[in-house]
Amino acid sequence: MSSNQKVISVFGSSAPRPGSADYEAARTLGRLLAQAGFVVQTGSYSGVMAGASQGACEADGHVIGVTCSQIEQYRPMPPNQWVKEQIRHQTLRERLLYLVDYCDGAIVMPGGIGTLSELALIWSFVQTGEIAPRPIITVGGLWQRTLAAFTDSGYVRPDHQALITVARTADEAVKKMIGYLS
Repeated sequence: MSSNQKVISVFGSSAPRPGSADYEAARTLGRLLAQAGFVVQTGSYSGVMAGASQGACEADGHVIGVTCSQIEQYRPMPPNQWVKEQIRHQTLRERLLYLVDYCDGAIVMPGGIGTLSELALIWSFVQTGEIAPRPIITVGGLWQRTLAAFTDSGYVRPDHQALITVARTADEAVKKMIGYLS
């Protein structure tokens, strides 16, 4: 890994299996990020994390997997096989903070409560100035619907809504990330 390569955290569900639409979209995302010269960083386990890692690895990219002892206590599993560099933390809190703090941008694929918390955390940290501004891109209709329902202008100012960019596909997300970070 080159020290000048930008790191993109990819968030998403652990549920999608190889061959499913969301897994393959994550695999495409990882491949396109690696081909664009980015380091792919994920939570290291299955689903979207494995798909993005696999795609990046297949494109000869560098894959960082951020693991956590606390998660492995209730769901024993090793990092996915495409992780080239593992960064291990004891708690979920430490893992989440690392994924949010140590990236140049984030792409949020479909997911559940964990993915929603990752999106909310990075969005809140950028909004409050806790971390430096960085691109946050969501992918797919799930996040479009979720954000549309949530971002009432009476509670979330338009400039704070604008901190998140919506993309329909992995390809569109990578093109937008390249545009932000070039």
